[in-house]
Amino acid sequence: LLKGTGVSPGIIIGKAFLFVPDAIETPVISLAGKPEINGEIERFKQALARSRESLRTVKKEVERKKQKEARYIIDAQLLILEDKLLVDNIIKTIREKKIDAASAVKETVRNLSRGFDDVSDEYLKERKTDLDYIGERIVRNILGTKRQELSAIHEPSIIVAHDLSPADTANLDTSVVIGFVTNTGGKTSHTAIMARALEIPSVVGLEKVTKEVKNGDVIIVDGTIGVVIIRPTAETLRSYSEKKQMYEQLKQELFQYKDLPAETPDGYHIRLLANVELVEEVASILEHGAEGIGLYRTEFLYLNRKELPSEEEQFGIYKKVIKTIAPHPVTIRTLDLGGDKFLSHLDLVEEMNPVLGLRAIRLCLKEVNIFKTQLRALLRASAFGELKILFPMISGMQEIYQIKEILNDLKHDLKSAGIPFNPRVQIGIMIEIPSAATIADLLAREVDFFSIGTNDLIQYTLAIDRVNEHVSYLYNPLHPSVIRLIKNVIESAHSNGIEVVMCGEMAGEPLYLPILLGMGIDELSMNPLCILKIKKVMRSISYRESRDFVKTVDCLKTAEEIEAFMKLEMKKRFPATFEVNG
Repeated sequence: LLKGTGVSPGIIIGKAFLFVPDAIETPVISLAGKPEINGEIERFKQALARSRESLRTVKKEVERKKQKEARYIIDAQLLILEDKLLVDNIIKTIREKKIDAASAVKETVRNLSRGFDDVSDEYLKERKTDLDYIGERIVRNILGTKRQELSAIHEPSIIVAHDLSPADTANLDTSVVIGFVTNTGGKTSHTAIMARALEIPSVVGLEKVTKEVKNGDVIIVDGTIGVVIIRPTAETLRSYSEKKQMYEQLKQELFQYKDLPAETPDGYHIRLLANVELVEEVASILEHGAEGIGLYRTEFLYLNRKELPSEEEQFGIYKKVIKTIAPHPVTIRTLDLGGDKFLSHLDLVEEMNPVLGLRAIRLCLKEVNIFKTQLRALLRASAFGELKILFPMISGMQEIYQIKEILNDLKHDLKSAGIPFNPRVQIGIMIEIPSAATIADLLAREVDFFSIGTNDLIQYTLAIDRVNEHVSYLYNPLHPSVIRLIKNVIESAHSNGIEVVMCGEMAGEPLYLPILLGMGIDELSMNPLCILKIKKVMRSISYRESRDFVKTVDCLKTAEEIEAFMKLEMKKRFPATFEVNG
């Protein structure tokens, strides 16, 4: 049994297809003089052109299959192939180190990839794979070697691989590929995005699954809880066959809730919203029962590009998102990146601890021109629907004062120029730092809403790096300190007449729902795949019961006690749901 990260829910039992493309082993070749150097530079340029051509061919195929998610990833990879920093550095390495083109590509990509090693944000960390994959594609085109393809699969199979790229999955026959299992990756990896788009169970981040599995092995993939069982016993097969049947029944049952209101039996309503990573995901979230977008991340606009996004480009994207979701609301979060993640755009000092350094709103208030460009685009887009602007990593009042001053100046400029915008556009702040949570009563007087980012709030409150495997076991949303901070934020907001949305992973977990309901949360924003599960639980537990849950939880002293109590109570009420979800 191997434990990883479940990225696409469901249970599948089938035969493994081991997909392990041959590694490219190339010795470093020293170049004798200028003719050889120029020859290698020309080889590199030709390989670059072939790489672009082959990726465009893949893009046409995914467009034909209407795989929007894959198209976005390929577009990002095409931008890398055009990146001046990458191309110039490879040519410079060939010239200065007098080495062959393939070795120069490997060395340059390796050096650029190191910039992602200390990034804590999972979404951004996964973008390193774009760079690595492009490096491999160029090297293969230099050497004239082909990568193993998945089109050879002719019977129902579960792909077991180190990693999968959009190009790998572009020619898949989805009638025979029934699941993905990989060594690497997280919830925002390419494999995860494609698995969710294809709606097949998948587990990533298993580290050594390609070493443990042999071609043709029977394996069980539980994408709901992130477990893979290799060569299961007859008893385990029987047990999981029953569990699979239960899951399929539950899945069918959940779709009955799609058009029903998200409210408790005694009439307490919470708006259920979706978190969105990619612009291509926007159109599909309504199909999962979302009532709008509670968190639209804008980081992807700034990554893997030659230049910063213009106001017009951003305006076009924000306008498209708002009009697609209208009349539902859209909350767009301003840039939440650290200077270490821009690669080539900013000349900032390397930081010892970027997670606690110049990032998010701090970076925006320092690089104010970047911030103003984004805010102008957002204000202009606010004329086309219900937009809310969300500011990340707020630690105190001074940052809000600065933001408001910039916003007021921009509104004045737009008004003077006769450019339409919503002058009453709502602004909110992320509550993800303990300092903000403890002075929530003061902050609530300055903004229109709060958005609790539980991922960082838990990490900062408990002093735990959630991506560090040595301490990640201590990361627990039910720690009494976390519960108390959330309760204080909600009470402070309501006392000042503003609403609170929660947009961290805690929002999409049914086990936590009664506590959040009982504390009076107004909105929950989550992965769209979680919405129907949350709605089912919500429609079965009264607000009064939830208040009682909170009273009991307030008397418990440890996260373990709270978790045991919640699991016991929820299994009594929803045996099928919580059996399937482990």
